[in-house]
Amino acid sequence: MNQKEIVVSGVRPTGKLHLGNYFGAVQQFLKMQEQFDCYFFIADYHSLTTHPSPDGLHNSVKQVLAEYLACGLDPDKCTLYIQSDLPQIPELYMILNMNAYMGELERVASFKEKVKSQPDNINAGLLTYPVLMAADIIMHKATKVPVGKDQEQHLEMARTFGNRFNRIYNCECFPEPHAFNFGDNLVKVPGLSGKGKMSKSENENFAIFLADEPELIRKKMMRAVTDTGPTEPNQPVTEPVQNLFDLMKLVSTADTLQHFTETYNNATIRYGDLKKQLAEDMIVFTQPIREKINVILSNTSLLGKVAKQGAEKANESANKTMKEVREIMGFRKFY
Repeated sequence: MNQKEIVVSGVRPTGKLHLGNYFGAVQQFLKMQEQFDCYFFIADYHSLTTHPSPDGLHNSVKQVLAEYLACGLDPDKCTLYIQSDLPQIPELYMILNMNAYMGELERVASFKEKVKSQPDNINAGLLTYPVLMAADIIMHKATKVPVGKDQEQHLEMARTFGNRFNRIYNCECFPEPHAFNFGDNLVKVPGLSGKGKMSKSENENFAIFLADEPELIRKKMMRAVTDTGPTEPNQPVTEPVQNLFDLMKLVSTADTLQHFTETYNNATIRYGDLKKQLAEDMIVFTQPIREKINVILSNTSLLGKVAKQGAEKANESANKTMKEVREIMGFRKFY
């Protein structure tokens, strides 16, 4: 019997999940959990670089766990766990740090961006962020990692650190992890700002969250950036308007999309009508997920049961890896 390939992916609990997370990642996870040995975790250690409050961190972790369950991640089909439930992670992180070098860490694009954007908070955690990410991945000996373009350098470094460990200790402990997604055409969900993808780091008014109430969705959609409108038939579509059409492709019917495409092409479109329709379609789409989120959030015993089950499964994998790592490195017991 062939062993399933191992997939690892984490999400920082820095806010609620939005449509971009759902279409860009969670839908992929739902397919992956059926075919692979998946480890999906909530990266609460990673969030410490921004110094969250204890209550804020606790509630954010609960929120993401509830949202994952509401979207259909099944703890019986995948290992769904909280990063801080694995004490082996900081141990492997420390070990990998011993073989990571200042120069290579300082050259990481995301670190250089942080130096510019938050000069008053350049902590060691930001510098060694790729090392912690590597520990998360190679702890379970993953070969497949769903990542976006902005994380590919971090994944490359995970390969570097795993290979470096293998070379230093003349072993084959860690396999090489590679970027992986289902299908060739990955879904890129635009935000409402008129440019770029939907993001938690941007103004939250430009993102539609799975837990947003209907009235809030309507308000956000009416504020979505457009342009002054077409002045002649078959005019090229500007980015802000194309973004709304792209969102419509995800949540609206084909007839609805065709109607507004035709009104744009004959220069009779009313953006207010498009936004109202898109808002209602988003409400219909998110309603069953939102209702499940609210039910699960109120069920503390269920969340605790899922977290405990995930911790036990993830610890079994991590203990096996760290026993091997300690033996390889010479940390052997005299008693």
